[in-house]
Amino acid sequence: MKKSTFLMASLLSLLPAAALAHPHVFVEARLEVVADDDGNVAELRNVWRFDEVFSSSVVLDFDKNTDLKLDPNELAEVGKTVRDSLVDYDYYMNLTMNGKNIKVEKPDLIHVDYKQGQLLMFFAVKPAEKMPLKGRLTFGVYDPTLYTSIDFPSDNELVLVGDSFKSCKHQVVRPDADQVIAENKQSLTDAFFNDPTGTNMSKLFATRLDVTC
Repeated sequence: MKKSTFLMASLLSLLPAAALAHPHVFVEARLEVVADDDGNVAELRNVWRFDEVFSSSVVLDFDKNTDLKLDPNELAEVGKTVRDSLVDYDYYMNLTMNGKNIKVEKPDLIHVDYKQGQLLMFFAVKPAEKMPLKGRLTFGVYDPTLYTSIDFPSDNELVLVGDSFKSCKHQVVRPDADQVIAENKQSLTDAFFNDPTGTNMSKLFATRLDVTC
């Protein structure tokens, strides 16, 4: 089966489900949750830095003039491809408001750069519905297919921005995989490990920012 080396959604449509049970792409991320002056979540700003192996494969796919680098127009094409591809995966955003899942709107633009052998992406998304700072909110970034490992190198990479958050408490939660499996034995069936896209349970393993207002 012919595979595209680029980006997650394209790969997901081509690879057999069993191959998706562990990460193939590795990303170091930063997430800034921004609140407006009215006490609502305004947007979520993302920075993704991809591993060198995957980044080099992107260069091979998008370096149309074969000069071994990505020119501005080629970088723009990468951003457009990602913007179109990840819409079905909600751009890997994992937002909840008092237990309710909140989707996000399509970003206006995904900015892409390539520095020191690594692909960088910068983009902001907005909640698809009003998200007031009331009760318990969670914010995270994860790939429900487990194809891409998204890691926050330190707790400082999960940030609250805006005076409206001053009355809220927050903590970064990094679930222990063994503990998650032990606590969810009945839910995490063989079907989950063979095809996580059909269960949406991978978020149990994802680092997240818990906010209580």
